[in-house]
Amino acid sequence: MAQRLLTRIFGGALGLGLGALTIGSSIYTVEPGERAVIFDRFRQGVLDTVSEEGLHFIIPWVQWPIFYDVRTKPKPIKRECRTKDLQTVRVLIRVLYRPEVSKLPQTYRELGVDYDEKLLPSFGYEILGSEVAQYDAGELITQREAVSRKIREALVNRSEQYGIILDDVSIIQVTFSKEFTEAIEKKQVAQQEAERSKFLVEKAKQEKMAAVIRAEGEAEAARLIASATGPSFIQLRQIEAAKEVAEQLSKSPNVSFIPQTANFLYQLPN
Repeated sequence: MAQRLLTRIFGGALGLGLGALTIGSSIYTVEPGERAVIFDRFRQGVLDTVSEEGLHFIIPWVQWPIFYDVRTKPKPIKRECRTKDLQTVRVLIRVLYRPEVSKLPQTYRELGVDYDEKLLPSFGYEILGSEVAQYDAGELITQREAVSRKIREALVNRSEQYGIILDDVSIIQVTFSKEFTEAIEKKQVAQQEAERSKFLVEKAKQEKMAAVIRAEGEAEAARLIASATGPSFIQLRQIEAAKEVAEQLSKSPNVSFIPQTANFLYQLPN
C-alpha cells in the first residue's frame, strides 16, 4: 500500500516536472532591440516570420528561436591602399549598420548570425581599394568629403543586396607614408617662405612709394614758400617783429616813449 502511494506521488511529480519543462520550453521572450527568427526541425529550415519584441510560443523540441540584435552598431574597417599617383595610404572608415528586419530569415539562411563579420570587412576592403585608386594623394586631403560620399554610396548599394542597412559611413583617418608626409611638410615650409618673401618685397615697394610721395610733398612745400617770400612778405614780417618788440618794452617801467613831434617840449609843465 505504501509502495503504491509512493509510486503515485513519484509519477505525479514527474508529470508536473515534465509539464513545467514543456511549458518553459514553449515560451521565449524577445528583448528590446532584438528580433528573432524560428528554426523548425520538421521543415528543416527557418520560417519566414520574424518575431517582434515580447512573449512568444513555439513547439518544444521542434522549434527554437534565433535572436538578432537590430540596434545600430559601429564597425571600423581599415585598409592600406594605393592612390592614382601610386602613393601608399592607410584609410580607416567607420560604418554604422543594422540588419533589415524583414530580411532576417534570408540573412540567416545565407549568412548566419555573424553576417556582419562575414560581409562588412570584405565589402569595405574591396570598395576602399577601388575608390581610393581614383584619386591622387593630394586629392584625398582636399576632397575628403567627396571621397567619403563615394565610398558611402558604394557600400550602401552593396550592403542593401544582403539585407544590411548602413546609417552612416565616415572617413576617420587617412595616414600617408613617411616619405610623402615629409614631402608635404617641406612643400608647406617652402610655400610659407615664398609668401614671406612676397610680403617683404611688397612692404619695401610700399615704403619706397611713401618716400617718393613724402619727398614730392616737401619739394612742393618749399616751392610754395619760395614763391611767397617777396618784398611784401618781408615787410610784413618786419612789422610783426617790431610789434612784438614794442609790446615787450611797454611792459618795462624804466622805458618811456617820446613822440616824434617837435612841439612835445612845449607841452611840458613849468
